[in-house]
Formats: sequence, structure tokens, C-alpha cells
Amino acid sequence: MMVCPVCPRHCSLASGETGWCRGRMNKDGKVVSANYGAITSAAMDPIEKKPFARFHPGSYILSVGSYGCNLGCPFCQNSSISQVSASDFPDSSVEMVTAEELVSAAVLQANSETGNIGIAFTYNEPLISWEFARDCGRLLHEQGLLSVLVTNGMICRQPLTELLPYVDAMNIDLKGFSQKFYDWIGGDLETVMQTIKMAHEAGCHVEITTLIIPGKNDDPDEIKRESAWLASLSPEIPLHITRFFPRYKCTDLAPTPAETIRRLCRIAEEDLRYVYPGNL
Repeated sequence: MMVCPVCPRHCSLASGETGWCRGRMNKDGKVVSANYGAITSAAMDPIEKKPFARFHPGSYILSVGSYGCNLGCPFCQNSSISQVSASDFPDSSVEMVTAEELVSAAVLQANSETGNIGIAFTYNEPLISWEFARDCGRLLHEQGLLSVLVTNGMICRQPLTELLPYVDAMNIDLKGFSQKFYDWIGGDLETVMQTIKMAHEAGCHVEITTLIIPGKNDDPDEIKRESAWLASLSPEIPLHITRFFPRYKCTDLAPTPAETIRRLCRIAEEDLRYVYPGNL
């Protein structure tokens, strides 16, 4: 048995066994990324779509995703790729690429009419294959391009320390600001807070997204605690407070009222300089 060191789940894996995230496995006595270089989704996106409000606004970025995630959010917006295994995809829908091939595609797009500032690892959870993000990030920097992660932040200190030198920006989902909320989705709040703090202290551009779900994480006191904690790192950290719409296993919940988003933004603005409503 081998214990996966990547996230606080610490899956104990027999030889050939895949972890809870579906993206890591015990191969020949070593826990490796099973989805290394496996691309299920790719698009040229505006950087604002990630979302980033204060990182190269007006730019486009090559956005790629794989499969798997180490959280089980019942409101997942990308469940068709994040909550599935490799065997759930037809062979034709997964393209295996090397880091060199993906970065070459990014360079090609950088020379196109729209331009391209780099690669965003997004759609599913990129940190479960952090080695691929690291290898691409190193090559991107050699080409003068940027490496961006859109992530849930559920990664332990050691792999994050190795990855951070090759990451320029992270949008981190701070799903809620209570362990009770993280118990619902199968995560660990302290780990996510550690990721935010480490990324900020490493000089990475950090923006935060919190999706507001009625009756789950819409308590004004919770948002006040979240914004105050972020401000203790820096009041300059942008916070996106976004509106929930029914998805995946949460189709029985109503959309978040728009006024709730506006009210919570006003509360967060007491601590943070940049607060953005989303999905209104």
C-alpha cells in the first residue's frame, strides 16, 4: 500500500489502485498522476472568464482541462469531467499530449490574431496532476508565457512548494468559510487557507471565488469572517462573490437571489478593496 501525499485525503492505494480523485494511482509502488497529459477540454478563453479581474485584463488564454477532482461538490458546474474516471470517456474524447506539445500549441496561439498569454489549467481540478502543471509551467516561462491555475486549493504543502515557482496566477475557490461547509463537499478548509496564504506569500497573483449557495454559505457573518481573513493577508486580494444556479445534484435548490450577492459584496467591501459580483 502507498499513501498519496498530494491532498489531505491521503488515499491509501494498493498496486494499480486509483485514488478517490480518479486522477492519481499507485503504479509500480509509486503514487503518480494517472491523468498526466490527458486533455478532455480545451478553448481560448478571455482571462475574465476564469475569473480574473486584475490579471492581464483583455487578454486571451489557452484553457485546458483533464478529468477528476479531489472534492465532491454536489453543485459542481463541470461534473461531466470532474466527477468521472478515465474509463467514462470514449477514447476519441481524451487527447494525450506532452508538456512540450501543449506549450508549443500555446506559443502558436500567442502568435495568432487574438494573442495568448499562456495556459490556464482549469475545468477539472488541476492540482491532482500538479506535476503536469509544473512541467508545463517551466516550459511556458522559458517561452515568456504565463501559467495560471483555477483550483479548489486542496493540496498539501510539499507539492505546492514545488509547484509555486512555475505558477503566475491562481484563482482559488474558497468554497465557504466553515469546516461544516467543507464537510459537505468532502474537503478541508485549513488546507485551502494554507494554499491561499502560501501562494500569496510566494508572489503569485491570487484571486478568490466564493459561490454563494442559499442556506449553505450565505450567512453574512461567514462572509465577514472570510473577507477579514483575506484582508489580513492583503486587502488588495480580489474576491469574486458569485451567484449559484441549480447544477448536478443540487437541482432542487433555487438560484441565489441577486440581492443576496449584492449585500454580501457590500459586507466584503468593508475589508477588501476589490470585490466583484458574479453571475448576475
